[in-house]
Amino acid sequence: MTRMMRTLRPIALALCLFTLTASARPSGAAEPRQGTPRQLANDAASLELKRQQLAEREAALKAKEEALARLSATLDARVNELNAAKQAIEASLIVKKKQDDARYQKMIKIFKGLKPEQAGDLLNKLEGKMVIDLLNQMDQKTAIKLIPFINQPRVLEWTRLSLADK
Repeated sequence: MTRMMRTLRPIALALCLFTLTASARPSGAAEPRQGTPRQLANDAASLELKRQQLAEREAALKAKEEALARLSATLDARVNELNAAKQAIEASLIVKKKQDDARYQKMIKIFKGLKPEQAGDLLNKLEGKMVIDLLNQMDQKTAIKLIPFINQPRVLEWTRLSLADK
């Protein structure tokens, strides 16, 4: 409605100025030709048609704005859901990592309690990544005792990975 008023104000202002300039003319000046009633009716009809078209465009724009607002609200809600899910996953990963670290610490205690030969034989039967993870978490004294009894390619791989991290 306010847009329509903004559109009609300049038209009304132009009509007021036109009538003021027409009345301010000297009496001897030629008056502008008035249109026939038929031309005036056509002009009024065309103005009414344009007003209707503007009103239709305004209604269409308003509908599109409302649809965009709904979509925006939907997207915001979805983003919030995804962020909540992400936080839940991160929290569960932290808990899992703590549990894994606790299990590794238990295993390290077991390996410390075994003779180095027995611990080396057991480590040789594990996957390479597990052995490397266990060696990374062991203290230096325990690792030194076990290294002679672990397959040398695994020890070399562990050494390379340890040096590459630095």
